[in-house]
Amino acid sequence: MKLNRNFHLLLTGQSLANIGDVLYIVSIIYLIFELTGSATAAAMVPFVITSSMFVSNTLTPPLMQRFDLKWLLAGSQLGKTGLLIALALFLPQLTTANFIVLFLLISMVALLDGCANPVTQALIPHYVKSEQLLKANGITETVTQLIQTAMWFVGSSLLIWLSAIELVWLTAGLFLLSSLLLSGLDRVDSAPPEPQNKWRQITKGWQTVSKTPVLKHIAWMEMLETIAGAVWIAAILYAFVSEALAVDEKWWGFINGSFFIGLIAGSLICLRFTEWVERNLSRFILTGAIFSSATTMLFGLNSVPLVALLLSVLVGVFSQLKNIPQQTVVQTSVPKAQLPTVFTTLGAIGMGTFGISSLLMGILADLFGIRSVFVLSGVLLAIASWIAYRGRSSFQRTVQE
Repeated sequence: MKLNRNFHLLLTGQSLANIGDVLYIVSIIYLIFELTGSATAAAMVPFVITSSMFVSNTLTPPLMQRFDLKWLLAGSQLGKTGLLIALALFLPQLTTANFIVLFLLISMVALLDGCANPVTQALIPHYVKSEQLLKANGITETVTQLIQTAMWFVGSSLLIWLSAIELVWLTAGLFLLSSLLLSGLDRVDSAPPEPQNKWRQITKGWQTVSKTPVLKHIAWMEMLETIAGAVWIAAILYAFVSEALAVDEKWWGFINGSFFIGLIAGSLICLRFTEWVERNLSRFILTGAIFSSATTMLFGLNSVPLVALLLSVLVGVFSQLKNIPQQTVVQTSVPKAQLPTVFTTLGAIGMGTFGISSLLMGILADLFGIRSVFVLSGVLLAIASWIAYRGRSSFQRTVQE
């Protein structure tokens, strides 16, 4: 069962953009840390990016109603190309006095990037047949996680041969190539038959989610899972490795890498057993949620580094065995014309929740100890499992054209 040209163009274009995203973030964090010596200043980069992407997810629906999805996606990458060129030209003059300009440029890149993910997710059902959706989602997730796993190491290694500014120029080239590939996609028109006011366009996705039982269940699950997932950010994981496992920083990299390996393994399982997963979407969602909860709790209570590696892999595997079927359910729960606003709504929930929960988990870790936040994460995932159990009958493929 082959996937078509449009899907391959979409996957390749977005993969190049994802590679560029990691490389430029590595460059900026490196430059800020070298200039200030402050981990807090460097940590502001992901915070600014997450906050800007939340705003972008909230404001994207009117753009989706006005522009062809293909050109919205290609245009966002072309805009990022221009901003990266401006960033590369600015960086030689970077000082602590003009940090505000740096963060303004980073924020603008994130605003454009925030619309790319929901548009991509909304385009996939247009470009592949209904029976190929699970396979397409599995391939997309596998490639995305491979990029996330590899490019942080590659980006750090490239700084040995290239300066951070040269790496930003390389990223601008990747964004340009991405925009050229995405412009070759077939046109998909998501415009409504009648004009709608801006507020209705912004709130349409929220209304769809609130009125569709399966989407309401998934929205609550994603909010809880996003809060729970905040324990895997670099700062909290580093504290866990240092305090709970009492090992050096190389284990920080090992555990972080093993989690991504688990995500990749979960994606590959879905690809290998596509038909089996397809027939049991609700069971995979429920089972993945339950075992994600259990393995996260065990991870937080464990003190043996090798066992932590294994549990980290399992958390990744079970998370992905739930996420890919869940993505397929979302894509087939409403008519295709409603998917863009649904994905921007779910994206806004995820981004907004993650930004707040990252800070909250750090505060709780300082107040109650690093193990407590992993136990809390497991409890939140258990609640998500209960929601999955309550809504299991609705987690089915219900294709609507």
